[in-house]
Amino acid sequence: MSDAASVPLADIGVTGLAVMGSNLARNFARNGFVTAVHNRSYAKTKALIDEHGGDGVFVPSESAADFVASLAKPRKILIMVKAGEPTDAVIEELAALVEPDDIIIDGGNAKFADTRRRQAALAERGIHFVGCGVSGGEEGALNGPSIMPGGSAKSYESLGPILERISAHVDGAPCCTHIGTDGAGHFVKMVHNGIEYADMQLIAEAYDLLRRGAGLSPARIGQIFGEWNKGDLDSFLIEITAQVLSQVDAETGAPFVDVVVDAAGMKGTGTWTVQTALDLGIPVSGIAEAVFARGLSSAAAHRAAAAGVLPGPDGTWPIADVDAFVEDVRIALYASKIVAYAQGLDEIFAGAAEYGWDINVGAVARIWRGGCIIRAKFLNRITEAYDVSTGIELPASLLLAPYFTDAIANAQDSWRRVVAGAATAGLPTPGFAAALSYYDGLRSERLPAALIQGQRDFFGAHTYQRVDKPGTFHTLWSGDRTETQTA
Repeated sequence: MSDAASVPLADIGVTGLAVMGSNLARNFARNGFVTAVHNRSYAKTKALIDEHGGDGVFVPSESAADFVASLAKPRKILIMVKAGEPTDAVIEELAALVEPDDIIIDGGNAKFADTRRRQAALAERGIHFVGCGVSGGEEGALNGPSIMPGGSAKSYESLGPILERISAHVDGAPCCTHIGTDGAGHFVKMVHNGIEYADMQLIAEAYDLLRRGAGLSPARIGQIFGEWNKGDLDSFLIEITAQVLSQVDAETGAPFVDVVVDAAGMKGTGTWTVQTALDLGIPVSGIAEAVFARGLSSAAAHRAAAAGVLPGPDGTWPIADVDAFVEDVRIALYASKIVAYAQGLDEIFAGAAEYGWDINVGAVARIWRGGCIIRAKFLNRITEAYDVSTGIELPASLLLAPYFTDAIANAQDSWRRVVAGAATAGLPTPGFAAALSYYDGLRSERLPAALIQGQRDFFGAHTYQRVDKPGTFHTLWSGDRTETQTA
């Protein structure tokens, strides 16, 4: 680097130089942006410059004041620190140093409600605040992630071109778009992660069916996933699953998956997705089961106490044709995956309506095609289904878009054979079963909820409505059981 006097003002700054922050800073610099960098510990800043200074032009600072002063106006500052109170602390420190019309961006996995709160508080001081979802992990951050920025339209005018440049690109289009105001970006990123939970759980169930149901080795299942990745299931998660299953532990020579403790961790976004869906009244049963499955996997003491004690089938499955079984599992996985995405998109629609966001769901699907963890071939089909430019009325559910209606119709026999067979054999498939149950519930003209309404009215006078006339009614259950109209 040349002396400080010759270094131009930075186009964008990054504070918080752990792996994600460092990689995003390098991505900015590689794409020709002068990048200011800062970390609470200057040693991390120095390490970034020493190891990767050749990636482009960096402007390092030891203090937050110098960091802010090194940025061109309107200043654009990306915060990459731990969510919660640490983020609030950094925002407050920066807010005291920046000026009106400057832009502070939170690129972490923040709760969208926190983002809305922060945006409102900073707006009173004339400062733009952008909650920005970033998906793709360490590699995506460096080479091109999927980026989901919220915030004001004005902030996106100057910030958008920078984020679009560093994002992944598919068919020449950036995997970045303005999602909507205040917390919309972090809301969509939250749902993205919820879908990711469901997708990973479904893949794990498919693996378990092939391993315990068909008796196939991890290496053979890895080959099968590799073949699946050439068709409709083509996706990042299927691709890496094939690689994980083919991995052999160097120390023991055993399959890698056999030496890993079967307790799945989680950092909160899946839980937030389910909690928010409950608040919105949107059934995301596939995502919920994925979250609960991780919880059960981590309940090691409970499972150890129950194993060999609770009665049930031993997991054997009389499979006459292994190839046919493998195909059934593939089809069931695809159908269940479609349901998971449909439920997630339903939550996005509901969130947009609740919080006044103008979210283009087709554009969201488009930017998920590259860079992010749930990138998949069939996102092209979702983009088409929700393409507002066609003038065609958007489907009430993804499952009602013609392509997906046909895909589910063609999956029926395989899907039902797998779920029924797994239950008979005693193999848990909460994701597959929840997806199928949701599908059957969605297509039912009448559900048993009428009985539930009767029960609620009986014990709590919660009232009910009738199918044959308008109004709200209550039956005098403890009296003569006559019906009264209450509204």
